[in-house]
Amino acid sequence: MADVLPLVEARLCTALGEPDARAAITFLGTDRIEVLRFRGEDQEGPLVRYATLGMSAHPMTDPTALVADPVKGPRAELVLSVRQGRADTDKVLRPLAVLAASPQVEGVVVAPGASLDLGEPLWPGAGFTSVLVAEPGGLVEDLELDEPLDPVRFLPLLPMTPNEAAYKRVHGAQALQERWLTHGTDLRDPLRRSVPLD
Repeated sequence: MADVLPLVEARLCTALGEPDARAAITFLGTDRIEVLRFRGEDQEGPLVRYATLGMSAHPMTDPTALVADPVKGPRAELVLSVRQGRADTDKVLRPLAVLAASPQVEGVVVAPGASLDLGEPLWPGAGFTSVLVAEPGGLVEDLELDEPLDPVRFLPLLPMTPNEAAYKRVHGAQALQERWLTHGTDLRDPLRRSVPLD
């Protein structure tokens, strides 16, 4: 069976351009996870995008399944976009690799609407210790693989403050996203404060 990672990297490069930096991190008992850094921009100015490479090498397995299926199951990589130059966001490489390794380490299935909690700031001085997994398809299109493999989905990560994470636990991801939208929150601002939640 073909190695999916070269195909995943090619899809990332097609969507985001060539990476200008990459880091590889290996955790005990897991495969290597790389984090690629891409430069880009939107209407507001320059962006840095970080994408994991390695999470999709194996399908994610339902933690309640008795036997892990080595072929079938959802596959994903994580993508984080932040405004360039406002914070030392390059320190997010290790936390991103930790999140990407969580399906192998903890047996979780990462899907849109889920919260991933690090328990520590995403980068030094960050007001975010967790992320909300958003719907894929906007920035990087799903990568279809040969049957019977599931497609690789590129899941955007939206940093959450502890208050936002608590709100999401009670009211759900949709309610939090509506708050962000109502208040015109720039989710790519690495220095933003929590959205008003009352």
